[in-house]
Amino acid sequence: MISAAYALTRIAAQRTGNDAPAAQWRALAVLDREGALRIGELAAAARTTQPGMTRLIGQMTDEALVTRSPDPEDSRATVVRITADGRGALTRWRAQLSETLAPLFADLTDGDRAALERTAQVLSERTIDAPFNPSGRNQ
Repeated sequence: MISAAYALTRIAAQRTGNDAPAAQWRALAVLDREGALRIGELAAAARTTQPGMTRLIGQMTDEALVTRSPDPEDSRATVVRITADGRGALTRWRAQLSETLAPLFADLTDGDRAALERTAQVLSERTIDAPFNPSGRNQ
C-alpha cells in the first residue's frame, strides 16, 4: 500500500510538471487542516527537519503562501499560518493532481471504483483525519 502511494505520488509529480517541492504541499495541507502551528510542530507533521522547514517557510512567506508571527504564548517561538493565497494554491494543486491522475483510473469497473473509494475513506479516517500529535509518538 505504501509503495503504491509512493508510486502514485511520483507519477503525479512527474505528470503535473509542478516544480514546487512536495514538502511545500505537505506543509500547506497540514496548515489548512490544523490551523496555525509552530515551525517545529509543522516540521514534525510534514515529516521534515526543523531547519528544512524554516527554509521552506521563508520561501513560502516570500510567495505569500504563509505568514509568520510571534507565538502569543512564547514570543521566542514563531507561529505559521496559511494565507488565502496559500489555500488557493493548494486547491489548484489538488485539482491539477486529480486531473492528471484521472486517466489512470478511467477504465475501472464500478466495483473497483467503489472499492478504491472505500479504501480511500478508511485511510483518510485513520490517517489524514486523525488528531494531530506534535510529538509524533503513538498515543
